[in-house]
Amino acid sequence: MWVVEVRQLLLQELDWRDESRFIFQMHVQSVMMNKHLSTCPLLPAPLCLFVFSPFFCLSLSLPGCLCQAADLTIERNPVLKPKPEPSTLVFGKQFSDHMLTISWSAAGGWEAPQIKPFQNLSLHPASSALHYSIELFEGMKAFRGVDNRIRLFRPMLNMERMYRSTERSCLPLFDKDELIKCINKLVEIDQEWVPYSTDASLYIRPTFIGTEPSLGVSRAGHALLFVIVGPVGPYFATGGFSPVSLLADPRYVRAWRGGVGEYKMGGNYGPTIAVQSEAARQKCQQVLWLYGENEEITEVGTMNLFIYWTTEKGEKELVTPPLDGIILPGVTRQSLLDLAREWGDFKVTERRVLMKELIDALDDGRILEVFGSGTACVVCPVGSLLYRGQTYQIPTMKNGPDLAKRFHKELTDIQYGRTQRDWAPLII
Repeated sequence: MWVVEVRQLLLQELDWRDESRFIFQMHVQSVMMNKHLSTCPLLPAPLCLFVFSPFFCLSLSLPGCLCQAADLTIERNPVLKPKPEPSTLVFGKQFSDHMLTISWSAAGGWEAPQIKPFQNLSLHPASSALHYSIELFEGMKAFRGVDNRIRLFRPMLNMERMYRSTERSCLPLFDKDELIKCINKLVEIDQEWVPYSTDASLYIRPTFIGTEPSLGVSRAGHALLFVIVGPVGPYFATGGFSPVSLLADPRYVRAWRGGVGEYKMGGNYGPTIAVQSEAARQKCQQVLWLYGENEEITEVGTMNLFIYWTTEKGEKELVTPPLDGIILPGVTRQSLLDLAREWGDFKVTERRVLMKELIDALDDGRILEVFGSGTACVVCPVGSLLYRGQTYQIPTMKNGPDLAKRFHKELTDIQYGRTQRDWAPLII
């Protein structure tokens, strides 16, 4: 009720033509509002009346809020590193010459974005990201096309997902379009780091961390949004289109309903390393994550999972788990679903799939292909599954894999400019 009254006050009493009066009164209302926002709100859109900053945050204080890509400052690195050969790239090991940083505080709002030489961060030892995992990240790529132009791939889907993760983390909200503009400029400056290869790309890692220098478990009053980039080759050591082996162990759970499995937060990834190590000990490359007493299939490693099979009624179907809170809404996942529905060659279904259904289909010979999808790997075929002490051979490679390869070709044709589509906006 109080928020509604303040909103009406702004609409009815402020003289919008008098900018100085509006700024003063908005600042007064912001101070009042901050006293009432002691918990983490997920602000509805109408509350944007309080702020006209493209990089708006949960802080409603005025100073420093006017932050946008137009305010970007650039400090070029005087010493540029040599660029690695695409054939030598290891995922996530090499980084470019520059980075993007944008600082925020509850008292001052967003500071101007900065592109500066790649460097270490300086953090207070009590920073909230270090103790309570108040942080999130994204993963996206830039591609050098066959026309030598550089493209992103569906970047707004990444920004929308990052925005949702930001809300869930109680970090300050930002303008998605303005952040994309800043990222575009970073890629433009480091464009020589985008590999001259259609087998490699520039990985982009936006990261958002709470830097509140306090051990209290509360919303961060200080935060840092930064972006680093680096050239990458194939995500898996097997490279190319080689199949991976999976371990499915119902003792381990990646996420649960009501939790944060649908958000891209570091806390979803660190705890999986021990299970990944167990999979490696059993000669498997990735983990097939199960959930609940019915052993619902959720994700495979850090990828979304797709099963292409013949149903018991004899119908070809592509099925993938739904976005019901325990899987990440992948950009590549959405792209595969969009393509499959455009083609109309088979049934496309998003539903819960039980482990028993997969095993029964394997026993009946109805499985055609199983593959994972993700920004890092694009499409990755699955060749075998270790479950309750038994190894099941999955005939993905025996069947081409026609569908997985079709998806891979369609996506990479768009990413590298062989096929023109608005999914791949040009940077340069």
